[in-house]
Amino acid sequence: MKKVLSIAGSDCSGGAGIQADLKTFSALGVYGMSVIASVVAENTSRVLAITDISPVMVAKQIDAVFEDIEVDAVKVGMLSSPQCMEEVTAKLKYYHPANIVIDPVMYAKNGCPLMEKAAVRTLNQTLLPLADVLTPNIPEAEQMTGKKIGSVRAMENAAIEICRMGCKAVVVKGGHSSRSALDVLFDGKDIYHFDAARINTKNTHGTGCTFSSAIAALLANGMDLREAVRQAKAYVTMAIEHSLDIGKGCGPTHHFYHIYKFGLTGQKNETYTQKTD
Repeated sequence: MKKVLSIAGSDCSGGAGIQADLKTFSALGVYGMSVIASVVAENTSRVLAITDISPVMVAKQIDAVFEDIEVDAVKVGMLSSPQCMEEVTAKLKYYHPANIVIDPVMYAKNGCPLMEKAAVRTLNQTLLPLADVLTPNIPEAEQMTGKKIGSVRAMENAAIEICRMGCKAVVVKGGHSSRSALDVLFDGKDIYHFDAARINTKNTHGTGCTFSSAIAALLANGMDLREAVRQAKAYVTMAIEHSLDIGKGCGPTHHFYHIYKFGLTGQKNETYTQKTD
């Protein structure tokens, strides 16, 4: 079994962050591990408080995993401070794992900021160049490029611009667009579109975390990037389609719908399909 590490924040409501990542890893058949960088007191409606774990403790958690267990992919999620980003960057450079997927988590689903403003520059300059694939949504891509994104062409241009900052590939996610849920992948050479009909639900808490951790799991299992993005999008679309109406705000997606419906035997050879152009 492949092993995948998530370095991210903890969501006590279970829909996003480390909790969403571990559910996604399990659903896609890899062994999940975690390094908690922040503890977020949040629910489906709001963020009450955030406490960052010390950079030293974040580093020690990373050491604890890598000194003992082979890591086949790393997903990096919420890192709220420049100091934490610098520590994670140093450790990833030291251990040099394959398949680094970075989700630059800047906002909660309700719009609450989860990253210090000063950390955006640190992200661009230190952590971003280590990414095999970066997965910003439209507001995050706007923050990283300093440009408004209002069209598919603008998404494509943002993906190219961010990629030129040093990472190998970028997926600009279109979930915040008013049109269909179109994602744009630039792999350093070519642009690909991954489209899906928009699902009429407010229960999308943790979709970004789920998407990026699904890409990491699929890359760990040996899938090429384009196919990993395609299947990750199809997986998260399925999870949104069967989302859970939990709480008073934006509920979580259903990471285990196929397992609950078909059982482990039915899940074993499951592949997800999604329109690509």
